[in-house]
Amino acid sequence: MDNNQLIEKLMCFGMTRQEAAIYLCLAENGEMTGYEASKQTGISRSNAYNALAGLVDKGAAYTTEGTAVRYHAVEAEEFCANKIRLLEEMKMQLKEYMPKQKKEAEGYLTITGDAHIRNKVKNMIAQSEKRIYLSMTKNCVHIFENEIRTAVSEGKKVVIITDAKLDMPGAVCYQSEDKGRQIGVITDSTNVLTGEIGNGGESTCLYSGQQNFVQVFKDSMRNEIQLIQLMKGEK
Repeated sequence: MDNNQLIEKLMCFGMTRQEAAIYLCLAENGEMTGYEASKQTGISRSNAYNALAGLVDKGAAYTTEGTAVRYHAVEAEEFCANKIRLLEEMKMQLKEYMPKQKKEAEGYLTITGDAHIRNKVKNMIAQSEKRIYLSMTKNCVHIFENEIRTAVSEGKKVVIITDAKLDMPGAVCYQSEDKGRQIGVITDSTNVLTGEIGNGGESTCLYSGQQNFVQVFKDSMRNEIQLIQLMKGEK
């Protein structure tokens, strides 16, 4: 993984681009003064000192006092763990104090982009209480493998319709025709997500708790399972 990729990932933890560049420089070279960090990275001295101050404020760097202030990078694992711990604490506070929705949305929500669709499916699986039905390619199933295995271990019923033989202990698996980019998810007979995944930012899915839509999708998936069973001569 090159430095540009590392910088992008560090920015996900709240660093600016210049802070991330300085942080990588400290991690590679050890303790440095602001002047040395500026010279090494090519960032102006004033911006380098601002970035270093930001790293200290965010818990990504420590200072040591001497004839000149020197900066030391906090280990990435420690910094990330601290950030995640803080976010978890803030999440719990938001969960407790955020205004409650008066009523669950029953319309149709459009979810765009592979990353957002993946996150929605993972959350649907994790938040389900009893049943999960998935219709997608085998490769797509593997994206959600950890969440599926966790659901199975929690005693939830998991049914998967996919286009290749699948070894997923504890889940009921049916092999269908090629699924292409199509994806379908039903959880607890109350929520449905359906659409396409695999087109990057162009992927689009509909998510709904509208009961008529849920029922139609349930019937469609049930019919597909029955057809698969008939094709195999099963009862």
